[in-house]
Amino acid sequence: METMYKPKGKASECSMYSCNLYTGCSNNCVYCYLKRSHMSGYWGTVPTLKGYFKDENDVVNVFQKELSECLPYLQKYGLSMSFTTDPLIPETIGLTVKVVEICIKNSVNVKLLTKYGGFEDSFFNLFNGSVSALKEHVAFGVTLTGHNEWEPGAPSNEKRIESMRKLHSLGYRTFESDEPIIDFKSTMKMITETLDCCDFYKIGLMSGGGVKYDLKKGRKFLKGLKRLPGQPKIYLKDSLVSFLGIDRNMLPRNFVERNYNIFK
Repeated sequence: METMYKPKGKASECSMYSCNLYTGCSNNCVYCYLKRSHMSGYWGTVPTLKGYFKDENDVVNVFQKELSECLPYLQKYGLSMSFTTDPLIPETIGLTVKVVEICIKNSVNVKLLTKYGGFEDSFFNLFNGSVSALKEHVAFGVTLTGHNEWEPGAPSNEKRIESMRKLHSLGYRTFESDEPIIDFKSTMKMITETLDCCDFYKIGLMSGGGVKYDLKKGRKFLKGLKRLPGQPKIYLKDSLVSFLGIDRNMLPRNFVERNYNIFK
């Protein structure tokens, strides 16, 4: 497939199926794994369509074909965007909206993860469809680290929280990716500041090194998560579970498995 695929490894904790249309991202995060991966030769701060696409019309045609071929699976498991760019930055949001509209028409749920706080007005202006269907089939997520200096091209963490709070107040599903953890204190701050506007948290360590974690602070962080008011839905990624040496079966009921469905 050229637009969608089944993620492997750590990425499989995010979604059964994902969609990548561009390579490169203007957020220019210091910790971005693409800069260190086999795709580093293709990565840049200006997103470009993946090499085998002629133009955006070609992307839409290919996407529609692939979606039709996998429709029963996509209707069951949904689709996430994106691992090779940010789907809601100015350079990519137009094509993202077109793909989302196709998914909604085919009753396929979509999770959109971004660091681009303030995207919502542009998204709504571009979207041509039913607002109720958008609320039914799309979940908006933001990545929060609490460290703007690690994400020099992206709007601030504070701006992202504003977007999530606005979307949640309008009745949209929202989720938060607290990955990578740069330090446990900052991540806990991001979580406690969004308890009123986030439906689901995914929390994980930084891949590929770059940060040395303190086990004592990590265990204190876990205790703090268990004590959060309202028992929010939380998924601890394998990286964090392994580091803390914990048994998922011993966690409270609000700590969900990787197959948790935010749309139910």
